[in-house]
Amino acid sequence: MALNEVYITNTSLYLPNEPVSNDEMEEYLGYINGKPSKSKKIVLRNNGIQTRYYALEKGGKTTHTNAQLTANAVRNLFSDNPEKLKDVELLSCGTSSPDQMMPSHGVMVHGWLPEAEAIEVVSPSGVCCAGMHAFKYAYLAVKTGDKNLAVATGSERFSASLRANVFEEESHKLAELNSNPYISFDKEFLRWMLSDGASAFLMSTQPNKEGLSLRVDWIEGVSYANEMETCMYMACEKQTDGTIKSYLEFTPEELLNKSILSIKQDIGLLSDNIVPLGGRKIKEIFEREGLTSDDIDYFMPHMSSEFFRPKIFEVMGILGNDIPYERWFVNLTSLGNVGAASAYFMVHELFKSGKLKKGERMLLLVPESSRFSYMYALLTVV
Repeated sequence: MALNEVYITNTSLYLPNEPVSNDEMEEYLGYINGKPSKSKKIVLRNNGIQTRYYALEKGGKTTHTNAQLTANAVRNLFSDNPEKLKDVELLSCGTSSPDQMMPSHGVMVHGWLPEAEAIEVVSPSGVCCAGMHAFKYAYLAVKTGDKNLAVATGSERFSASLRANVFEEESHKLAELNSNPYISFDKEFLRWMLSDGASAFLMSTQPNKEGLSLRVDWIEGVSYANEMETCMYMACEKQTDGTIKSYLEFTPEELLNKSILSIKQDIGLLSDNIVPLGGRKIKEIFEREGLTSDDIDYFMPHMSSEFFRPKIFEVMGILGNDIPYERWFVNLTSLGNVGAASAYFMVHELFKSGKLKKGERMLLLVPESSRFSYMYALLTVV
């Protein structure tokens, strides 16, 4: 069976409300026990984020659900021709922060798109890689001819779980934070980094007749859960033997007192493994595809923090030559870490920038610390 080429013919972005500066964050998220955070400035200094977006008003009132953010991003794909939305045959939606456990995130997004037709909907789960899994599902559906026009999305609404009323107070030693930045990669770190937004790709068997498109050359992923313990988790508690105890095994009182529903990370596992493991699969892929770092015009790593930039730079040297920083494209500082949407954000900004030239190649790298999964993709401008 002949396989189709797959093209991203449009991208979109939906960011709720106005950008939030570092100084304003607690006006939206709230003050824990009425006190400003002691570690906030140190965490922000390490992650480098300057602005982000919240689906909240000042004071913490919600303005959008995750499904609404995502539906708005999908609708923005068709701002020039809203009727074209009726031609979409597949909606593939990835997120790590759905509004509910059931129904699925994807069908809730579909529910906010009454102008669409009755179509196939899929909702890959996971953390940062969930958006890439949604991307790959749509890519394979179009590539095999199962669908002719598909939409993939990545979105997050983390702010609802970062508000003071669902957070227990954390104690930090400033000296430890200063000497070991990894110590801040726990619940407090995530509170000052994660944010909201949604983005979407329109994928087709045909490139745009006018203007540029992005050909999807390949998308690959790998999980190291067979050898690694859980690192980032929510709605569970990590035990001393490395296993996970589900929220279903706790009493209602324990769920609150132990902050079971908050996002947490195992700091030691993160610091030792997140970057080195990311280099394993990419070397294998590049050798198989006959590629070197010189073939990459834009390197687009999803970074949880600017702290990781030099470490990623060093590890990527396994491709034969370093990818110099002038060929990196990252928008973490202006948009924050939006998990499953971050790779989409980078592609969207670059695609709409007017900088791209035919023949240029874009390499995406998305790590997920939950149990150490990684996704990679190569796009070519056509």
